[in-house]
Amino acid sequence: MKKILIIEDEPQVRENIQEILMLSNFDAITACNGMLGVELAQCHAPDLIICDIMMPELDGYGVLKELRHHHPTATIPLIFLTAKSDRSSLRQGMEFGANDYLTKPFEPDELLRAIMAQLDKQSLIAQNTQAKLEELSQSITLSLPHELHTPLNGILGMAEILIHDPGVSAEETLEIAQTIRGSALRLYRLTQNFLLHTELEILKRDTARIQHLRCRSNLAAKSVILSVIRQKAQEVDRVRDLGIELREVNLAISEVHLKKIVDELIDNAFKFSSPGTPVWVLGSADHKFFHLQVIDIGRGMTSKQIENLTAYVQFERRTYEQQGAGLGLTIAKQLTELYGGQLTIESTSGQRTCVHLTLPKANESSR
Repeated sequence: MKKILIIEDEPQVRENIQEILMLSNFDAITACNGMLGVELAQCHAPDLIICDIMMPELDGYGVLKELRHHHPTATIPLIFLTAKSDRSSLRQGMEFGANDYLTKPFEPDELLRAIMAQLDKQSLIAQNTQAKLEELSQSITLSLPHELHTPLNGILGMAEILIHDPGVSAEETLEIAQTIRGSALRLYRLTQNFLLHTELEILKRDTARIQHLRCRSNLAAKSVILSVIRQKAQEVDRVRDLGIELREVNLAISEVHLKKIVDELIDNAFKFSSPGTPVWVLGSADHKFFHLQVIDIGRGMTSKQIENLTAYVQFERRTYEQQGAGLGLTIAKQLTELYGGQLTIESTSGQRTCVHLTLPKANESSR
């Protein structure tokens, strides 16, 4: 039996709705004000909430804000009840995350149709989420062992040499240790990317958490981008290949996530281009968005490869022996879209690739 919470300060309206729902085989619980409604929602975790807008102490907007800021109640569907005179303010409620509204007075059938529409939608979302998680689990099960095989082999092989070859010189020991370290770092990056990708697949269905991330983020981006680019260039001895043009801008994104995006983009550019060829990082901004382009002169990608960009597709593995299960660009794209941005790729196979990143600037009021 589906549980529905009714938050309404008018006793007659509250009782009428409760009676309609009980006659339709719903478990209906009631609250006479917004404060009590929030408490009951957190305690009982109803399948749906019906909430009046105009209430003393805590109005419907306040209830909705409270619910959306707490993970257990963040995704519960909410239907607002409003008088005709309140309809002009409904946009505010929809922006806060209300799912639907009914104008008083309403017929019982109208109420029940609105409820069933939201419950059916919630059920479909749950089914799709479960299917996606099962698909993700299967993909990881199939891909992860293969991806871990190469770095593990490198570590084990080098360790065997150290154990069984007493004639290894100090210089050779250092080279072997560096090889082991490189394989271990690759292994670490692989596992971290698999875990992050799984987390992002789940997070993108949590609209409340996404909204929370976007609202709280305000980052001076230039120094962050520069530090990531220069560190990566030093790691692969490509500092001289870099061409950088950036301007200062504040972005609505967390520092950790921006670092990850830039790290994956510059890593991809270095990985698929040869030492001595240029890699440009160009940043510009308009009144709403920051635009970052990472351009390399290298192998490029075909239109089919770009179209088929997914987490577990790795381009030309046998030819180029590249690592990462194709996760890098996918994670960068996931994170970009998480903050309301966009990531696109323009490429000519065998010649040039340009990854274009667009991210929203932080609001002036939040600085």
